[in-house]
Amino acid sequence: MRLFNRVAAAAAGFCVLFATAALAETVKVTDITGRQVEIHVPVEHVILGEGRQIYFVAALDKDEPFKRVVGWRDDLAKADPETYAAYLAMYPEIAKLPAFGGMKDGTFDIEQAVALKPDVMLMNIDAKAATEEAGYIEKLEKVGIPLVYVDFREKPMENTEPSMRLIGKLFGKEEKAEEFIKFRADNIARVTDVLAKADPKKPLVFMERAGGYSDDCCMSFGNENFGRMVEFAGGVNMAKDIIPGTFGTVNPEQIIASNPDQVIITGGNWEGYVPGGDWVGVGYGADEKEALRKLENLTKRPAFTDVKAVKEGNVHAIWHQFYNNPYQFVAIQQIAKWLHPDLFKDLDPDATFKELHERFLPLPYKSGYFVSLNVGQ
Repeated sequence: MRLFNRVAAAAAGFCVLFATAALAETVKVTDITGRQVEIHVPVEHVILGEGRQIYFVAALDKDEPFKRVVGWRDDLAKADPETYAAYLAMYPEIAKLPAFGGMKDGTFDIEQAVALKPDVMLMNIDAKAATEEAGYIEKLEKVGIPLVYVDFREKPMENTEPSMRLIGKLFGKEEKAEEFIKFRADNIARVTDVLAKADPKKPLVFMERAGGYSDDCCMSFGNENFGRMVEFAGGVNMAKDIIPGTFGTVNPEQIIASNPDQVIITGGNWEGYVPGGDWVGVGYGADEKEALRKLENLTKRPAFTDVKAVKEGNVHAIWHQFYNNPYQFVAIQQIAKWLHPDLFKDLDPDATFKELHERFLPLPYKSGYFVSLNVGQ
């Protein structure tokens, strides 16, 4: 009887191994840079080249967002402390998750990465130059660790869908990725379809990147990222012909001369970077009254002297991290509501974001991502 049990157990074990092998496969994927990479999928151990990549990881692994994560960059706690705290409260084990510095600043520890034995390392495309300069790809390849680039920052309106499909393939979550992509596309269409039909006059919009983060004025966006979101939302991005790339700077004199109809400032809780700074702390569960106070203070800077948007109260703040995750459609809806309040009076971006959380994310939704000096908006 014991022999039978041992044979049966061995046979069962063999079947499990066989089934696992049958489910797994080695595939060749193409990342956002066009590189073809061979990877054993579905991946079970992943290093996140940026902690904020949990934004898209959680959308595909809602029930266990950290089950594949064996290491991550240490940026989330400082760049988005409220979201980090919410995840920490729900998954306290992440406090012990191995963390490391960034490739851009040369603090990435390749030996630590190798010790974690990941199936893949996910990197944002903006780290590509530093990654190549340090020869990280070749070094990782030698120890059998493939590196794949995704992009939600440099050209998010172009690269979000292929990035989500790529991650879906790696995780064995293709259907969930397509469900998310459709949800995103449908919610963008709720803005673009209305604009195409109504063809309203487009207001001139100045997007200030991380206003109050430093004393310098003013960082902005070219014809991508938030700059492109403004165009999707029915506005004209003031800096699109001034800044040749995705990110850049606009002189205060240019803002005054352009006299924008609307000003939108990106913000977040950056106490970990700039303690006591003038930044507007919008984000997950933010104190909206305090955010409004700080937003109003930013309008008193010389760059906004006698600007139409300030005089008419059309100054708004929006969560900075929309620039670096696949939730940009929520930002597009909110910007459209600010720019064209009559056309979008029935559109509720908070409800859209809440539905996103309920369908795709493990965290309960908390408002606080947008504030406006214009009463009623």
